[in-house]
Amino acid sequence: MDSAQEDVLQKIAELGVQFIRLWFTDVSGSLKSVAIDPAELEDAFNEGIGFDGSAIEGFTRVYESDMLLRPDASTFQILPWRGEDAEVGRMFCDVYTPDLQPARSDPRRVLERQLEHAANLGFTFNIHPEIEFYLLEPPTSLDEPLRPIDNASYFDHVPNGGDNSFRRRAVAMLEEMGISVEFSHHENGPGQNEIDLRAADALTGSDNIMTFRILIEEIAMQDQMVATFMPKPIAGEAGSGMHTHMSLFEGEHNAFYDGASDIYQLSATGQAFTAGLLAHAREYSAVVNQHVNSYKRLWGGSEAPSYICWGHNNRSALVRVPLYKPEKAGDARIEYRGTDPAANPYLAYAALLAAGLDGIEKEMKLPLETEDDVWRLSDKERRAQGIPALPLTLEEALSELRQSEFMAQVLGEEVFAYVLRNKEREWREYSAQITRGELAKFLRV
Repeated sequence: MDSAQEDVLQKIAELGVQFIRLWFTDVSGSLKSVAIDPAELEDAFNEGIGFDGSAIEGFTRVYESDMLLRPDASTFQILPWRGEDAEVGRMFCDVYTPDLQPARSDPRRVLERQLEHAANLGFTFNIHPEIEFYLLEPPTSLDEPLRPIDNASYFDHVPNGGDNSFRRRAVAMLEEMGISVEFSHHENGPGQNEIDLRAADALTGSDNIMTFRILIEEIAMQDQMVATFMPKPIAGEAGSGMHTHMSLFEGEHNAFYDGASDIYQLSATGQAFTAGLLAHAREYSAVVNQHVNSYKRLWGGSEAPSYICWGHNNRSALVRVPLYKPEKAGDARIEYRGTDPAANPYLAYAALLAAGLDGIEKEMKLPLETEDDVWRLSDKERRAQGIPALPLTLEEALSELRQSEFMAQVLGEEVFAYVLRNKEREWREYSAQITRGELAKFLRV
């Protein structure tokens, strides 16, 4: 047992923790949880906790179902939303096979492999996500229109608004768990909010996103509201994204900064990383935008990126080089604007990191900056500027993924095959539905 595990056991005894929740995700990004007694934790550290992997989406086949959860002691936190109930702790877990080999179907492991690749090149990878979500009045039926809790817009202060109190409580609980928050505010849509987490290494950041989603949903339930991370919950209103600022560091040095660069002080490394993101954008679209509904956000306007290009102050671009204070070279970064908050963060950031590293390793050249509002250009103008489109639908995104040897290598055979099967099923189920609009078109009532 290492020192971090011993520290956790000591903290549990001191705080009187009565339950430990072990968290992990399936391939789709749904949070899974098993509760154990603190007395079982030492064995969990040493030997793992067994579970039926065949019962978890995408994990393994029936005839090889035995798998193990091994808690990551560095992720231990007390769950603050439990209120006056008994103290409950949580840890994220890595998934192993019975012979103690990392499970290739574990999404967390997919990201860890890419982080190891980055480390071999001398880099650490940091992410800073901006997470949007809607707060709604609880619907009595899925047939009734969704009702946001307010009619406010971007940066509005809502007097006596439930979302003001909600954000204060959410931020306080996140900070209590050691998840630092940079900003929180009302977004464009009615009932839409955004909370920005501070930069962290990508593995910690992905754990934070999973914690964030369950925390937001728990607080909403306590307040008789519904929180949704659906990319496009309301037609005609802004979709919810998860814009992510990214940077590579070499030790203490920000590898994206070069004061002599005439491209917004973006280093050759940062330029090549960005070029890789753009080059592979269609291939990984089904991972960072994994649902049918994701493409209703991408092609529904309201500043969602639809075309593969980069810019500086251009919020229609897929990748943006944001402003930062000249004296803070460590803040140099790029912003990827395509990811939505329903993505599995482990797979999404594994894909984005792999694409950027491929750009670095192949010394890809950054295409010309797009200064125009891409949405206002004609198809002819976009073709003339060499600006391709993101996939229009999940079906088109899956076609790109299916043909991508690059993504097959990034995800690994097991995860790659499952993502295709699962998303093909989602598309078939969606296509088989008869919508109210179709009935209205053909029926005279």
